[in-house]
Amino acid sequence: MVKTLLKFARDEVLLPLVKRPRRLQVAALCLRNGDGGREVLLITSRGTGRWILPKGWPEKGTDAAGTALREAWEEAGVKRATTHPSPVGQYTSEKHNDGGLVLPCDVLVFRVDVHEMTRDYPERGQRKLVWVAPGDAADMVAEHGLKTILRAQKPA
Repeated sequence: MVKTLLKFARDEVLLPLVKRPRRLQVAALCLRNGDGGREVLLITSRGTGRWILPKGWPEKGTDAAGTALREAWEEAGVKRATTHPSPVGQYTSEKHNDGGLVLPCDVLVFRVDVHEMTRDYPERGQRKLVWVAPGDAADMVAEHGLKTILRAQKPA
């Protein structure tokens, strides 16, 4: 009885008070048909330099797919593209803010078919970018759920 009461107090009272709720981010799964088939655009994060998809916080007045497209423009220079309105998947991630606080995030992923890129965009010079096969992209990213989404991409 005492163990049950302590477990209840921990799980239902204490943990919800200290556990941070997940925040929502939106990511762009940018795809194009390259010489070797379908390719995925990966960029590096500004902080750690790990490979990620362009992503960011939802913006008031813009739907999630539109936010994904805006992030692809700002972070990678996607100039012209077709965005699909429904997410192709979701994964969890951790965002580290400037103060060192870790924010758990649910990331909705939207497919973006890229038609044109530009070399002049807001975060030019702050990140590296690369186009790779989906399987190679899956090997390059850290998040397990994102690996699954990338491996599910069919060849062109």
